[in-house]
Amino acid sequence: MAATRLRSRCSTWCLAERVHRIVQPSSIAPPAANYAHAVRVDAATCWLHTSGVVPVAPDGSTPVDIGDQADLVWRNIGAMLDEAEMAPSDVVSVTTYVVAGEALATVMAARDRFLGTHRAASTLVTVAALAQPAWRMEIAIVAAR
Repeated sequence: MAATRLRSRCSTWCLAERVHRIVQPSSIAPPAANYAHAVRVDAATCWLHTSGVVPVAPDGSTPVDIGDQADLVWRNIGAMLDEAEMAPSDVVSVTTYVVAGEALATVMAARDRFLGTHRAASTLVTVAALAQPAWRMEIAIVAAR
C-alpha cells in the first residue's frame, strides 16, 4: 500500500514541466561525441539513480557479443525508466564502464539509439574487468523529472 501511494504521488509530481537543459559553454571545445558536457536540473521532483545495470536477460543469460550486451543493458534501463514512470528524455547522466579492448563505438552507438536526439552528460570508462567475467560492459544512469 505504501509503495502504491508513493508511486501515485511521484506520478503527480513527475507530470511537472521538464526541468533540465543542456549546458554547452561556447568558451570550451564541443563534446567529442553525442553527449552534453553538462545538464542543469532545476526543481526536479523525481530522481532515479540506478546501480550499474548489467547485460543479464530475465532468464539469467548474458549475450557474448558486446553490441548485444549494450542493447540489452539499454533495454534493462528502459524497463527501469518505465517502472519509474520516466522516459529516455529524463536521463541527465550516463556512466558507462567497458572492459578494455572492447569496441567502444559499438557501445556508444547503442546509447545513441536509445536516447535518440536527447543528450545527457556522459562518461565512458575502460576497466580491466567487471564483477562477472561474461559482463563486458555496464551502465549507471541518473534521470530527473
